[in-house]
Amino acid sequence: MKTEPTYNLLNGINTPEDLRKLSVDSLPEVCKELRQDIIKELSCNPGHFAASLGVVELTVALHYVFNTPYDRIVWDVGHQAYGHKILTGRREAFATNRKFKGIRPFPSPEESEYDTFTCGHASNSISVALGMAVAAKEKGENNRHVIAVIGDGSMSGGLAFEGLNNTSSTPNDMLIILNDNNMSIDRSVGGMKQYLLNLTTTNRYNRIRFKLSQLFSKWGILNEQRRKSLIRFNNSLKSMLSQQQNIFEGMNIRYFGPFDGHDVKNLIRVLRDIKDMKGPKILHLHTVKGKGFKPAEKAATIWHAPGKFDPATGERIITDTHGMPPLFQDVFGYTLLELAKQNNKIVGVTPAMPTGCSMNILMKEMPDRAFDVGIAEGHAVTFSGGMAKEGLLPFCNIYSSFMQRAYDNVIHDVAIQKLNVVFCLDRAGLVGEDGPTHHGAFDLAYMRSIPNLTIASPYNEHELRRLMYTAQLPDKGPFVIRYPRGRGNLVDWKCPLEAIEIGKGRKLKNGNDIAVITIGPIGNIAAGAISKAEANGLSIAHYDLRFLKPLDEELLHEVGIKFSRILTIEDGVLKGGMGTAILEFMADYHYTPFIRRIGLPDHFIEHGSVNELYELCGMDEESIYNTLLVMHDDMPVMDTQLLSKQLTN
Repeated sequence: MKTEPTYNLLNGINTPEDLRKLSVDSLPEVCKELRQDIIKELSCNPGHFAASLGVVELTVALHYVFNTPYDRIVWDVGHQAYGHKILTGRREAFATNRKFKGIRPFPSPEESEYDTFTCGHASNSISVALGMAVAAKEKGENNRHVIAVIGDGSMSGGLAFEGLNNTSSTPNDMLIILNDNNMSIDRSVGGMKQYLLNLTTTNRYNRIRFKLSQLFSKWGILNEQRRKSLIRFNNSLKSMLSQQQNIFEGMNIRYFGPFDGHDVKNLIRVLRDIKDMKGPKILHLHTVKGKGFKPAEKAATIWHAPGKFDPATGERIITDTHGMPPLFQDVFGYTLLELAKQNNKIVGVTPAMPTGCSMNILMKEMPDRAFDVGIAEGHAVTFSGGMAKEGLLPFCNIYSSFMQRAYDNVIHDVAIQKLNVVFCLDRAGLVGEDGPTHHGAFDLAYMRSIPNLTIASPYNEHELRRLMYTAQLPDKGPFVIRYPRGRGNLVDWKCPLEAIEIGKGRKLKNGNDIAVITIGPIGNIAAGAISKAEANGLSIAHYDLRFLKPLDEELLHEVGIKFSRILTIEDGVLKGGMGTAILEFMADYHYTPFIRRIGLPDHFIEHGSVNELYELCGMDEESIYNTLLVMHDDMPVMDTQLLSKQLTN
């Protein structure tokens, strides 16, 4: 029988105010208990595991030194904030983390006053914190501290550098904490990673520098202008002597570190020393992702979100997938490798998600033809455009919700020039427990308005393979393929690689009463509802649109002429999506059917399992079935009259 861990100190901490009543000497024990609690909870309620273990000491130190929530802590990506949630009044509720109607997967101001800003996508913390710091100054809140906590993986994002650049030139006293664990999800890449590994400075140097600045300020020698000049001179001298340029101090941002991010007592000393310093500051910490749980320390990528596991042995509880359909991402990964072996122009590009999107399959076999560019979606798109301009054929795989960050790059750097780039949008549609920051809700709507794009979504794994094959044929231009998280429905997923006619949908079954038009794998759910409705006497045609752009006009003319009732179903927002495209087509050609649309409503969808969220949005089989019954029974009289007029014309 397993014994539950006992918490002598954590049980008495309901808010950071309780934490601050403890002595510094007791904080290592608090960290130990907090780490145990995270391990215990996530072993049975899966979530983002290793990142939060790596910042336990930092989380405790921040809430101990700073007066939260008055002082603002801005987390960059919520993967690392589980300890923060537990210490800020949500320990009892933490068992509901990521569950439907439970606490949110990432920090959110709607959930707690301690969550200062939404943080689901990387690299925004510095810009957010700078905005808060400037606002505090404008409002005269000069005693309010603002802290941004950013991981080194997030530092590769362009927004982080934009924020740093503005931080260096805007009056502020913010503190940036660089949580350097050499990881994002997969191991971090690029020059910034190597730079951070090499960057050093001494505690003694920083202490002397701080004391002298305090003394000179007290004597009236060091005003703001002189302080900046002295910092520039000091940084230049230091760079010359150490033969190393500090990029942060080169931007007039004070740099401290690197320090051991797991020494909580020393962290508290350092934070107390620098918290009231004037001007922007960076505290560089070395941490270990998965700290305190040996399996996670050894394999941080696997333990980023490991699912259920035995907290005593570290053995992961893996569901037997033998005989199950594959993940869509794996079909993508293996098909990409297959195509790359046939076409030497094909290369793969991913922004820090080679494992998450299965680009690692190509990377393993052909490492010189796959590129992990780090957390930099805009760069991933433009980099792909540059390669395409010179004759290569990039398959640029980006999660749907992250592609939102590269929208202008798609327009300016690919679509205008009609470049041959294949955008594979993984995690399209509702993704489940990661919630509104990660749902791939908008890609159909935001891509549809861009000229020169082909936009498609496969009904199943065979269709995904055929679309990928079609996209790599010569001169197809920018080609978007969107597919969901999770498994398909075909165990025998391999099929011959054959081309699909661009803009050509297909009729899956005939019918007379209602036409159902779907796009993508949600068509399989619709097919189940249609079968159920037909068992009750309805006659329903089912069309798989396949391509949102260009539309299959021949198919839609057939529907417009024959049917007075049309139901559209898509795993994306209704506003501007596939249903809207069909409404526009029917209006343009003067068809007047009664059209119902099923998709995501005009608000952000909460977290929960995909099945729970489908039911919430009326996209599950039972809801679609009920909609079909209502449409059949409640046909407006006016629609019948208009149908007669259409057929006469």
